[in-house]
Amino acid sequence: MPDRSAPPAGAAGQYKPVSVLAGAPPWLEMRGITKVYPNGTRALENVDLRVAKGEIHGLLGENGAGKSTLMKILSGILPFTSGRILLGGREVSLRSTHDALAHGIGMVHQHFSLVPTFNALDNIILGRGASLASPDRAAARKRIQRLMEETGLHAPLDIPIEQLPVGTQQRIEILKTLDRNVDLLILDEPTAVLTPQETDQLFEVLNGLAARGTTIILITHKLREVLALTNAVTVLRSGRVVGSRLTEGATAQDLARMMVGTERLPEVKERRQHEKTEPVLRVAGLTVKGDGGQDAVKNVSFEINAGEIFAIAGVTGNGQSELIEALSGLRPIANGRAYLLGHSINGKGPRELYRMGLAHVPEDRHRLGMVAQFSVLENSILGVHHEPRFRRGLPGTLHWGKVRRYARDLVHRFQVVTPSLATPMRSLSGGNQQKLVVGRELAKSPSLIIAGQPTRGLDVGATAAIRDLLVDIRNEGKAVLLVSADLDEVLALADRVAVMYEGEILAILERHEFDRERIGLLMGGVHDGSAAG
Repeated sequence: MPDRSAPPAGAAGQYKPVSVLAGAPPWLEMRGITKVYPNGTRALENVDLRVAKGEIHGLLGENGAGKSTLMKILSGILPFTSGRILLGGREVSLRSTHDALAHGIGMVHQHFSLVPTFNALDNIILGRGASLASPDRAAARKRIQRLMEETGLHAPLDIPIEQLPVGTQQRIEILKTLDRNVDLLILDEPTAVLTPQETDQLFEVLNGLAARGTTIILITHKLREVLALTNAVTVLRSGRVVGSRLTEGATAQDLARMMVGTERLPEVKERRQHEKTEPVLRVAGLTVKGDGGQDAVKNVSFEINAGEIFAIAGVTGNGQSELIEALSGLRPIANGRAYLLGHSINGKGPRELYRMGLAHVPEDRHRLGMVAQFSVLENSILGVHHEPRFRRGLPGTLHWGKVRRYARDLVHRFQVVTPSLATPMRSLSGGNQQKLVVGRELAKSPSLIIAGQPTRGLDVGATAAIRDLLVDIRNEGKAVLLVSADLDEVLALADRVAVMYEGEILAILERHEFDRERIGLLMGGVHDGSAAG
């Protein structure tokens, strides 16, 4: 396993621009920024951010900490509820991306906004709001070529975007933003889809941009990148600022502690002890391709026993989604083997895996777990509707009386609050939608349940109910694979935790080894030298 303890491509600080002195006057100030959504969710609470001119500033935090929300406010995408934004000491109003760009602020999002069939030149011209039929096309080409020479962001201008590697696409996205005369460049998880070599190249470019006076804010969860590249870092947790540090002198341990907290482990209901048996799920050397053809899961191995919750922790985008899609039959396995109750699942589809004893609570309940316009009654039998117990004689004909009795029992058993079984699923609260989805999967009496982000977006009451259900089935002797970006949830529920980073499992920890700081370091890509297993 590669050494994750060091910054990319050598010593920490290799990419850092000339240091911004401590106490330098801030060029950007965000004061008391609070964001409350119409449904009452408080995404940000009294957040302060100060960034000096020409500084590379890291914005660090777990999923859901508020990093992207804060930067969408700064780039004019989202309005804030209260607070002030100042540039050079003068308050500015950023009601739209047009306003932000007029003040020299541009954001490059994690998911690129390029037209795949257009070439780089066309995409950059469109980024300016210009027409592709403009008579100044030749002048635009010269301007962009000059920008590439000044910044070191070289990219072919005449090849369709869809034919270019992702690292080159990102360079074009940055060029498109800089072509709008941006002085402050916001990058949202810019290395999420880059190879190590592309990451090195990007860091060199950012160093050069900062040396030219461009101010850069880097949204990231990777501790190594913060230490290698930035002058200063602000850490967010649960929508609040935990603290800000000059990077010089900061340690990965300090930043990890700020990022994940040092609270005691959350209390959970009593856990029954089970004798160790043959593993319910065994994964050996599994490799899975991502949507772009890259290795999203790399040579992963682990086992899950009956009566155990085995959790996979990590920041979203490190291969967890591809792993559970492969294990649930939604994505092919490129290499390696996986066995459910001793039988290979390679090449099996979701229906075959269900018959073998697997149930799946998908990460995105709206896309994969339910049909919003269908009724509660209809959603209650999704995935089992083909079974003989629900048929009435003729193939394809449902016995609605049996379906109704089944749905009524499911709603009662899992305490789903709904006006009636005829209510459209979209009319239920998120918590009740999720309780029906989880209940439907548990009612299959599986040997293994894969639960992806099972409480994401739920209120406190619904979260507690779902977590109790998972502990209950663990206590009944079932195996649970829990994939969650919520570290509190992982530490509360898991018997063992595997930490994934960039498609690899860096360590597998027993419950008595759980330590927030250590897990936080692993989530940030800092390997502690312990062997996974």
